[in-house]
Amino acid sequence: MVTLIIIGITCITSYLAFQNRELFVKLSFSPYDVVHRKQYYKLITNGFVHANWEHLLTNMLVLYFFGQEQEIVFSEYKGSIFYILLYLLAIPASSLISLSNQKDNPAYTAVGASGAVNAVVFSYILINPLSNIYLFFAIPIKAIIFAGLYLAYSWYMAQQNRDHIGHDAHISGALFGLIYTIATIPYVVQHFVSQFID
Repeated sequence: MVTLIIIGITCITSYLAFQNRELFVKLSFSPYDVVHRKQYYKLITNGFVHANWEHLLTNMLVLYFFGQEQEIVFSEYKGSIFYILLYLLAIPASSLISLSNQKDNPAYTAVGASGAVNAVVFSYILINPLSNIYLFFAIPIKAIIFAGLYLAYSWYMAQQNRDHIGHDAHISGALFGLIYTIATIPYVVQHFVSQFID
């Protein structure tokens, strides 16, 4: 239910921002505005705005499939609030590298829930490393292998810095998801290891 609410809020906010450029700019992540104008809210609001419909639908589809699974897991161990915190805290956590690197660049902006969505996906992978993830909804690949390939690809693309996609935010979000899950769900590391030795 929480996942569906997050998706609903994100879709509505993104749609409104599509129609209103001023709103889009106001909600977008701008390291310069955060540091120099103290607009700290932008560390969160950018996760509820997207660049276009494709960007929005991709993130929300991934969140729909993985978020509901993780919502159940966190609800069983800690309660829904811990799942909500995973998602919300991952938004600023995934922006920290850009915040540091771009704080004096007034031209830099970013939007999207990719960092938070990656936190949810990698939280899922930590608990289900041997499950199948279907690339393009058709090609099965073990979750642990997908995780390694995805991080390697994101790191490579971040070094290239040529496609205007925040690959560093993808990596930061993924790592935050792993760290947060280890810190909040008891025995998760033992559970992860046991799946490879049982």
